[in-house]
Amino acid sequence: MNLNNFIEKLREEFEDEIESHLIQPNTKIKDLEDWGSMYALIVIAMVDIEYDVTITGVELSKCETPEDIFDLVCNKVTA
Repeated sequence: MNLNNFIEKLREEFEDEIESHLIQPNTKIKDLEDWGSMYALIVIAMVDIEYDVTITGVELSKCETPEDIFDLVCNKVTA
């Protein structure tokens, strides 16, 4: 698992709603125009399906960027 692949998976999940070029490793996700609880649920489901890792809404809410989410997932994979 690497950061670029993770970002690409996020872009695929949001391709119809958020312009893919806006999703970068250091993008402040909460600053994205359409970011909300629906997208948070999509991220939680994607992480569960793609990486077999469970993250909570509380954990996700502490992440500011896609890279933070990636780090969270990596920490859970190695735990």
